[in-house]
Amino acid sequence: MMTTLRQPYYELSPEVYSALGQAKKALENSALDTTLMELIYLRISQINGCAFCLEMHSKALRKSGVAQSKLDALAGWRVSHHFSEQERAALAWAESVTDIARTHAEDDAYLPLLESFSAREISDLTFAISLMNCFNRLAVGMRM
Repeated sequence: MMTTLRQPYYELSPEVYSALGQAKKALENSALDTTLMELIYLRISQINGCAFCLEMHSKALRKSGVAQSKLDALAGWRVSHHFSEQERAALAWAESVTDIARTHAEDDAYLPLLESFSAREISDLTFAISLMNCFNRLAVGMRM
């Protein structure tokens, strides 16, 4: 089903949209690996059903050299050999925070982060997850 944009939210609320862009840029300059962040963004966008973001993040990952077979396996990362322990911890946290109403971001999703990330990286990762959920909700809700 093809839909049209409900409201041009990026034009109607330019200061807010710009601030979100500034947050994204700050995260791009963080200690987190940009490929890892793109993987997280893609997984969150799969969960939230954001077609615009799925295309954008898949394209960015392919451009950075991530194998198509890894992208194909992303939704099944728990049973795939393509993902490192660090990626698995980040993906589990991303899924837990994305579905927070159900999961409540419990310790079983949080504690594995401590093995692979610094406190600052966990903070930045959680901001990145939250920001992508915000972008997804805007794009899906307004039918971008």
